[in-house]
Amino acid sequence: MRRIRTGVVGFGLAGRVFHAPFVDAVPELELAYIVQRTGDEAKRTYPQAEQLRTFEELLSSDVELVVLGTPTISHYPMTKQALLAGKNVVCDKPMTTTTAQAEELEQIAREKGLLLFPFHNRRWDGDFQTLQNIIRDGRVGRVVMLESRFDRYRPEPKPNAWREEENAGGGQLYDIGPHLIDQALTLFGRPATLFANLRTDRNVGTVPDGFDLILTFPTMREGRNITVKLGTSVLCAEAGPRYRLNGTSGSYVKYGLDPQEPTVVGGKLPPRQGSDEVWLQESEDRYGILTFCPNTQKPNELERETIPTLPGDYRGFYQNVADSLLGTAEPLVSARCAVRTARLIDLAYESARIGATVRVDHTGW
Repeated sequence: MRRIRTGVVGFGLAGRVFHAPFVDAVPELELAYIVQRTGDEAKRTYPQAEQLRTFEELLSSDVELVVLGTPTISHYPMTKQALLAGKNVVCDKPMTTTTAQAEELEQIAREKGLLLFPFHNRRWDGDFQTLQNIIRDGRVGRVVMLESRFDRYRPEPKPNAWREEENAGGGQLYDIGPHLIDQALTLFGRPATLFANLRTDRNVGTVPDGFDLILTFPTMREGRNITVKLGTSVLCAEAGPRYRLNGTSGSYVKYGLDPQEPTVVGGKLPPRQGSDEVWLQESEDRYGILTFCPNTQKPNELERETIPTLPGDYRGFYQNVADSLLGTAEPLVSARCAVRTARLIDLAYESARIGATVRVDHTGW
């Protein structure tokens, strides 16, 4: 079996929790290099990987796949540099802070015959995959509305956190927004309109730390739209549902966030892909509830069903990356996905600026 020599750049939260463990768990990927500028935590955690101090050292090596787990402001220049050096790239979200930059990177990858993957890993959250199944199976009838929220309680900004800095790529719309937007596009396709409310809720700082987006998605039924409400707040001491899905036959409500991030932060790493160990089953007390009406002629006679959450598994993202590079699969998350996400973030800022709903141009979608 040919293994793809892979290098992870950065060993902060992104590289240490979201990238290196899941690269290392996919047999077709060889975690050959980790770029960590200072310290030796990467070498101690992954002794088989050569630790490098600079990005340039990695690009001059035999690495085939570069994984960028670096601050947002560096994504565009480093991705461009890696592509021009002939390397395939996985870039953490958001891949860029403008649509034009995302389109440029997509074009470079295409011209050089390389693959470029934005890290939209939360398609492999267990709760999202459960939600997909509920919609696909028609468990709530015709979908009318989805609320998708990623709330936390952080009344004070994290010290020295680049996600909260006042520069390009700072704030929650660039941090959480790409995940929520990509999930909505995965479920429902092309939105027709977007309205955005961007806020600075905390008593300190000027970077938007909360947002609400409302997207409408047309359906095949004439005059019928699906409304999708996406949002986050850093002042949510009592979190509401992660998902609330309403349809003509019922509702699905799910609380709590996918457990993979805190599990890896706590020191448990994913098993190697292909092992018998399940990664990662959510506890039963976090399962969602489906409330439905067996007989629409009797709307007050509702039934409730607990829906087990499917195991989340970020290894699926990296397995698809490996399979795509080996030519046995098509990319599930392509550079075009990052272009679409960037376009909607640009439109969100425009909507917030003018205080109105904007239409989504599907040219080149």
